[in-house]
Amino acid sequence: MTILVVGLSHRSAPVAVLERAAVTGDDLVKLLHEVNDSVHVAETLIVSTCNRIEVYAVVDKFHGGVSDISESLARHSGLTLDELSRHLYVHYEDRAVQHAFSVACGLESMVVGESQILGQIRTAFKLAQAEGTVGRDLHELTQQALRVGKRAHAETGVDQAGASLVGVGLQVAAGHLGDLEGRHALVIGAGSMSALAVSTLARAGVGEIVVANRTLERAVRLAEGSEVPARAIELSDLTAALDEADLVISCTGATGLVITADQITYNRRERFLLDLALPHDIDPAVRELPGVALAGLDDLRTAEEAAHAVGPRAVEAVRRIVADEVAGFLSAARAAAVAPTVVALRSKAADVVDAELARLSGRLPALDERDRAEIAQTVRRVVDKLLHAPTVRVKELASAPGGDTYADALRELFDLDPKAPEAVARPDIEGSTS
Repeated sequence: MTILVVGLSHRSAPVAVLERAAVTGDDLVKLLHEVNDSVHVAETLIVSTCNRIEVYAVVDKFHGGVSDISESLARHSGLTLDELSRHLYVHYEDRAVQHAFSVACGLESMVVGESQILGQIRTAFKLAQAEGTVGRDLHELTQQALRVGKRAHAETGVDQAGASLVGVGLQVAAGHLGDLEGRHALVIGAGSMSALAVSTLARAGVGEIVVANRTLERAVRLAEGSEVPARAIELSDLTAALDEADLVISCTGATGLVITADQITYNRRERFLLDLALPHDIDPAVRELPGVALAGLDDLRTAEEAAHAVGPRAVEAVRRIVADEVAGFLSAARAAAVAPTVVALRSKAADVVDAELARLSGRLPALDERDRAEIAQTVRRVVDKLLHAPTVRVKELASAPGGDTYADALRELFDLDPKAPEAVARPDIEGSTS
């Protein structure tokens, strides 16, 4: 079994395609199980954000896994397989690990270094764990990816060098509205992106924040945590709130439009609307309204190069950390892969020793217990010493690329049952890596 990543993001697909492919809520759970129930897939985890959808899977065959996952993504997006495939990227084995670590560090984000991706990966893992689609391999990969992301932020400060997507959006907003201090802001949605929007708006010095959400209780909780005056409203009161707002940030998980052009009435103030949802929340037709500016994910791509240019040393330092962590992870994985064979070899040797001691006991029944124990200890010590050097060496050799051939050689030389290592050693391995 090996790790495979199939996905698409702002780097590979236009927003129109990302909107079609986006999955949330019950649809995400359905896709998770559909992929996991595929013939060639053993484990599944899906990272779905405003600018990416990636399926991480443990598969038994590369081509079969890619085919299964691609077909599932196409069905859920409503696109044909040909339409979707031209935007998909695929990473396998070593490259899959490197990609996972790079994503966790924010290197693949629209705004390089943003730290929100760590929470999104954690959310994806918890969902997969709750749905029973993640096993040992993806558990280890995900936990290590989260650790690598935290290390990169702690050691390089790349999360400080790279602004958040909301932060970049507010920079664009300031270009239209001027100083945001004292402005009235409206945040639609109460998820993690909305929480980030509220805190970022507070730091920008806005005068008031209104939080609108389908579930009022969640909007109230978000408003109560604001550092500036904030209040919560229901979506049914959205039209009046739109009329009062200078700045609107919408980031819900709705499948249809949340704001239409006829909800925005003309007034003399300049207004800026920021749509961070996928699929989009705001009708593009609002661009035609006088005094109204709209920016979506496509528009924020223009800020990507600027974000890349911020803190180039930090970004390069993160790349070095990723390379180092990938090498360590793969080395440990290869060493762990040979461990079941080593345990099976030692188990077979122990069986041979027990059989010979039993035969000796039958041939020399007059041996007293003390002599019998001494002989048994000596034989076991000899076997342990003979096996020690080769088993230690095979673990060292197995940590290098191509090291699995040494496990194959052990199984062939000592006629070990290929199924025996998993049956014998699985609990031992899990215990040794905890």
